[in-house]
Amino acid sequence: MVSIHNEKICTRQSVGKLLSVVLLGVVYMAYVLIGGVIFWKLEGDQMESQIALLKEERSILLQKYQCLDQNSLEELLILSASKDGLSLKGNHTSGGFWKFTSSAVFAATVVTTIGYGNISPRTTLGQIFCVVFAVVGIPLNVVVLNRVGKYMLAVERKFCNIIAKKTNHQKCMIVCLHVTSFLISSVLYFVVPMLLFQEYEGWTYSQAIYYCFITLSTIGFGDYVADSNQDKEYPDWYGCILGVWIFFGLAWLALLINHAIDLLERINAYHKSGRKNHDETDHSQQREAEGNILCIRF
Repeated sequence: MVSIHNEKICTRQSVGKLLSVVLLGVVYMAYVLIGGVIFWKLEGDQMESQIALLKEERSILLQKYQCLDQNSLEELLILSASKDGLSLKGNHTSGGFWKFTSSAVFAATVVTTIGYGNISPRTTLGQIFCVVFAVVGIPLNVVVLNRVGKYMLAVERKFCNIIAKKTNHQKCMIVCLHVTSFLISSVLYFVVPMLLFQEYEGWTYSQAIYYCFITLSTIGFGDYVADSNQDKEYPDWYGCILGVWIFFGLAWLALLINHAIDLLERINAYHKSGRKNHDETDHSQQREAEGNILCIRF
């Protein structure tokens, strides 16, 4: 009866932890999406006026200079247009950086402190909101990733222990399972995105792997940024997949950090216990030697 009662208590605690993590994740995702919508509205209006202005400038230049072809026009305006994520190639102008999906990804890069630098708010209200959004969002991001990372680590440990108990070599099996989990996660967060970026961004495999590491480590140089090429047409789901990958990739990174901390703590505890046993052995040998000396003197 006692064991059954304890199992029920453990089950309730596990369910409670899972619900708290899910609720915290929902709050986090809602915060990022709401921030993306606000950035989209604050910066999108200016982007539309910028698009209209560029179209007007292009038509004026074409009327004023009859000998000016499309390529010459691109050379004149492409620099200022690329800063806003616009494209002047062909007879169309792209929607710029501040679409809903790209705005949501920008909001995610703010709270995760990746900060590529390829896109930033231009309006006064957008800049003020960015400060307020980051002040609240960065601590929320740290809390969420820490909780998700610890929960993932606890689930992995429990799964490894259950399987290891069914074998004769538990320690060896646990190590093998942890290594297997790490390899599967590496494939999921590096190899699969690498193939996706190679397909839709046109990067080489080395460039895609480089971008994955720079992003998930929150270094964020900004030399390679997905979903930001104004001359490419991206599917609607691409930005959403990118945001989800960033979130769970950072949670996986938090899991690795927790793994590393746990490993270092175990090594330190093992070292301390070994040193303590060694000191106790030395003390016992010293006491024994002193006893022998006393016996000889006696």
